[in-house]
Amino acid sequence: MPYTEATLQLLSTDGTLVESDRTAEYRALVDRLTDDHLRLFYREMVTTRRFDIEAGNLQRQGQLALWIPSLGQEAAQVGSAFATRPQDTIFPSYREHSIARIRGIDPIHIIELLRGVTNGGWNPNDSRFRLYTLVLGTQTLHATGYAMGIQFDGKVGTGDQSADEACIVYFGDGSSSEGDVNEALVFAQSYQTPQVFFLQNNQYAISVPVVRQSRSPLYLRGEGFGIESYQIDGNDVLISYAVTRLAMDEARAGHGPRFIEAQTYRLGAHTTSDDPTKYRESSEEDYWKQRDPIARFEKFLRFRGESDSFFEQVRQEGEELAADIRRKTVELTPPPMDVIFDHVYTDAHPVTAAQKKWLQEYEASFGGQA
Repeated sequence: MPYTEATLQLLSTDGTLVESDRTAEYRALVDRLTDDHLRLFYREMVTTRRFDIEAGNLQRQGQLALWIPSLGQEAAQVGSAFATRPQDTIFPSYREHSIARIRGIDPIHIIELLRGVTNGGWNPNDSRFRLYTLVLGTQTLHATGYAMGIQFDGKVGTGDQSADEACIVYFGDGSSSEGDVNEALVFAQSYQTPQVFFLQNNQYAISVPVVRQSRSPLYLRGEGFGIESYQIDGNDVLISYAVTRLAMDEARAGHGPRFIEAQTYRLGAHTTSDDPTKYRESSEEDYWKQRDPIARFEKFLRFRGESDSFFEQVRQEGEELAADIRRKTVELTPPPMDVIFDHVYTDAHPVTAAQKKWLQEYEASFGGQA
């Protein structure tokens, strides 16, 4: 299985903390977390999974054209998202639902995007969470260019961690084989950009297993470009938080890019148009279900004395979120046609304004309501 001697871990599959000299620095960071922090980690993992499942059900019922599940990857996402600072910018792929919620994105905006009633759904300038990228791999280049801009603007390495900026970009094991990702790594290392490459290795690029894509661990690709790289247990929310926190601090301080490979597993399909039973065995799925990130963290919290009432409260919050999303989804209506002109440019532009006016007049010429 994918874990190696290099894999960093703080939380074992049975929910107990792992004692190791290699992880002492990360353990020190985790020890600073309060009970409220830990409860928040769990709450985000559970409620986002419930949202995720409900969205998949909505797609099966014809409410969405497509859904992209993140089932099983909650720990990698939640831990790393909470490791960022408000001034940091996040470049997602297209299944970072937990991170979107943590950054204040209403989940209905994700639904709108995959229902096809919006071109984006949220303002990335408000949340510093960029739009989902459906052309996979391109977001690594976007992030690298943005990080170069941060550097040119003098917003890195000043010594003020409350103001210095960095960015983090998420991509998968499949994307790591694309030219875009490798080009981004070249520029990031050349310009020593303030960014973290966060690879969620969920073991499959759609149907191709990672062992066919790469004969060596993927974190070594970062090292091959001269970038300090780490491999972590991506189903361990604590190590995801700690390693990402230190990596982002290093990037913000002007010490160049970092590369993290999070070993995780997508328990669901690649998308709702995919049938994973065609290319993977049930024994493999059972292996990873035993390493479920939420079940593992729940054991940890129970060892710490967390009450049944807390877990029931979180479960109920998930149900309420799912019900709210279902109600809002079935109430969605198609947008007016002329909305396509509204966000072509940041500021009003005479050409698009004229095109919008022409379309409105054209529709009006048919009579009735457009």
